[in-house]
Amino acid sequence: MNAPRRKAIREIISDLEELKSRLETIMDEEQEAYDNLPENLQGSERGEAMEAAADNLDSAFNGVDEVLDYLNSAIEG
Repeated sequence: MNAPRRKAIREIISDLEELKSRLETIMDEEQEAYDNLPENLQGSERGEAMEAAADNLDSAFNGVDEVLDYLNSAIEG
C-alpha cells in the first residue's frame, strides 16, 4: 500500500475513533438510564426497549472496534 492510501486510512481511523468515543458516551447514558429505572419498569415494554437499545449500541461499539482492527492491519501489512 502506498503512502497516500495509508494516510487516508489513518484519517479514517482517527474519525472512527472519535465516533467510537461519542458512541460510547451515548451507550453509557442509555445503560445508565435503564439501570436507574425502577425494577418494575425494567421489565416493562419501555424498559425492554431501552435494554435492547443499549445492547445494540454495545454491538455497534464492538463493530467499530473490529473495523478499526481491520484498518490497522491493512496499513501495517
